[in-house]
Amino acid sequence: MNYLIGIDVGTSATKTVLFDEKGSVIAFESKEYPLYQPKNGWAEQNPEDWKDATLETLKKVIRISGVKAERIKGIGLSGQMHGLVMLDKNGEVIRPSIIWCDQRTGAEVEDLNRIIGRERLIEITANPALTGWTAAKILWIKKNEPDNYKKCKHILLPKDYIRYVLTGEFATEVSDASGMQLLDVPNRCWSDEVLQKLNIDKALLGKVYESYEITGYILPQVAEITGLTKETAVVGGGGDNAAAAVGTGIVRDGTAFTTIGTSGVVYAHSSKLTIDPKGRVHTCCSAVPGAWHVMGVTQAAGLSLKWFKDNFCQDYIWEAEKQGMGIYDLLDKYVTDTKIGGDKLIYLPYLMGERTPHLDPNCRGVFFGLSAIHTKPDMIRSIMEGVSFSLNDCNHILQEMGIYVEEMMACGGGGKSSVWRQMLADMYQCRVKTVKQEEGPALGAAILAGVGTGMFESVEKACDLLIEEDKSNILIKENAEKYEQLYEIYKKLYLDLKDTFKQLDEI
Repeated sequence: MNYLIGIDVGTSATKTVLFDEKGSVIAFESKEYPLYQPKNGWAEQNPEDWKDATLETLKKVIRISGVKAERIKGIGLSGQMHGLVMLDKNGEVIRPSIIWCDQRTGAEVEDLNRIIGRERLIEITANPALTGWTAAKILWIKKNEPDNYKKCKHILLPKDYIRYVLTGEFATEVSDASGMQLLDVPNRCWSDEVLQKLNIDKALLGKVYESYEITGYILPQVAEITGLTKETAVVGGGGDNAAAAVGTGIVRDGTAFTTIGTSGVVYAHSSKLTIDPKGRVHTCCSAVPGAWHVMGVTQAAGLSLKWFKDNFCQDYIWEAEKQGMGIYDLLDKYVTDTKIGGDKLIYLPYLMGERTPHLDPNCRGVFFGLSAIHTKPDMIRSIMEGVSFSLNDCNHILQEMGIYVEEMMACGGGGKSSVWRQMLADMYQCRVKTVKQEEGPALGAAILAGVGTGMFESVEKACDLLIEEDKSNILIKENAEKYEQLYEIYKKLYLDLKDTFKQLDEI
């Protein structure tokens, strides 16, 4: 039996999972680390924390599994996207990493649009300039910390820093590099035009690989620390969503997944390059060679339900504890007995502004149609439906772009809710399913390692072998007809309130 390892460098923790060649979990370890916010809107982490977490979890996984190191054929890497890691000539970290959720680069986004042009930037990088993405962060460092920029000899993404730690190689792969706004996404290589216009030396960037390709092998000192061997290969891997797509089998046209976590994502695989000229959704290279993915994002998906639960559902929390059940299972139970549409109650899930489709930081959450007849379960249903409407916005943009989904995978905490899955099935008007495997990005990274080391013939065939379907929800026509009526009102509400949101922000 041969084995593979998937390492997921997340924002809250690094997770290391050892799989056998059938995709079964043999051992799992994780280690958390802090996030630092030096100023309001800033977000940083120490890359050394990722390094320590990776080496510690690798060592533990190998020890507790009892697997012989020579049987571990490959390691795949996944992780949070967009983070800026800067190393000096000795390979030492210069400053904390500015990570994906940092919002300090508003002025630099304007600079990107001025220097390159908004339309040209979308043509090359497939996305509009965004505060959380890497290019704007590099410009911020050049402007605000010139001494640090002068010291910089290597620029890496979070998971690619871990690659350097494990192999000594400076490299990245197409899916994660797509989120830097330095990659020519259509041609899957660094953009000389963008780099020249921004005056960023191409030598600072690592070599770009496809996600399944071998990028290096374990260093002797790392082998000694962890128990791995120098023959263990490390492949490109993928950004968190790209790796999660492989880990859930979303690797062919007509397939997509919806994640309901703190935020919400609708991610569709596409064998053709498709770019939204309005920049409402993100297009990135897929971890599947020669393919891309298109992704819409809802800012406050699970966050909306958590916000309501934390602030208004203490009685339900006590009841769930008394019954020995999860609080979200109890909320599902109450919602099941309510009417579709929350008895004419509509929720706009804009607690944190909105990305897809509005790109509007000023819009805010709204309960519309609230009356004395409504109960707490009605409000909970309206929140779940409002989030689903927002995700449906994402799906409709994909359809505008010619990407049609025949079936949708549901992931994340919200994907475990049968009530939420049924809402999605009725709104998307397609089957919504889950898979038995819950390891997501780590499994996807391991599958890529299996392809790179020759254990599997292709990403698609590996997913056919390893990914198993679990639960399924099918369209209920009567529900779909009601939701279509409500969805039209939902869409109109934003248009009616758009100027008022801006007025409120200016007070």
